[in-house]
Amino acid sequence: MKTENKLGIWMDHANAHLMEFTADTIETKTVATHFTHQVKEDTLKKSEILMHNKEQHEQLDYYKKLSDVIKNYQEVLLFGPTDAKVELLNILKADHHFENIKIECVDADKMTENQQHAFVREHFSK
Repeated sequence: MKTENKLGIWMDHANAHLMEFTADTIETKTVATHFTHQVKEDTLKKSEILMHNKEQHEQLDYYKKLSDVIKNYQEVLLFGPTDAKVELLNILKADHHFENIKIECVDADKMTENQQHAFVREHFSK
């Protein structure tokens, strides 16, 4: 019998904290976008259009990294304070590779790592 893989992702537009739900302790891995404030300022000096294009490409790369991880799970919880989780959900819904993965999206505030772990544990223990 196949075990159910469950993943909680607290995310905003800059960072994602990935937490695999297991019976043991939950460990957090972080994925971050490379579009930092400094990169934004440097690019903006050249051109505003260039800055927006670079920001868009970096954001898509960030979502692609998360998508590659999500493919390995059967159930995923996206939560966080911004619309980044909804943007990622829309990208995943458009891709048939994610049809058999149960993906839920929940609004949540900024949280400490322990609060994130408790949120994931509570959600998947229902």
